[in-house]
Amino acid sequence: MGVVRLAPGESISEHYHPYSEEFLYVVSGHLQMRLDDEKIDLGPGESLMVPIDARHRLENSGTEPAEGVFFLSPLAPRPELGHVDTEEQPNQQEPQLSVSHE
Repeated sequence: MGVVRLAPGESISEHYHPYSEEFLYVVSGHLQMRLDDEKIDLGPGESLMVPIDARHRLENSGTEPAEGVFFLSPLAPRPELGHVDTEEQPNQQEPQLSVSHE
């Protein structure tokens, strides 16, 4: 489980989870999820479930910062197996989203 905060125009590159479903709940702002080839717009109070192995990309499509809460389950056997990128990160020099098990 974690929190994602994206500035307007900021995104998380396309990836998939081979072991986990992902549930996203939008707390504030507007996010657009590209799920496989479908675009889904989400606003405050809306949520979405991403199936195992579904390619997805998240972007702040609004004009203000956006915040969401995400939950992945079941977890991968090891953290490095849980997230598979399918495109390069947009800003390699900037810190990237990190999900860890504790």
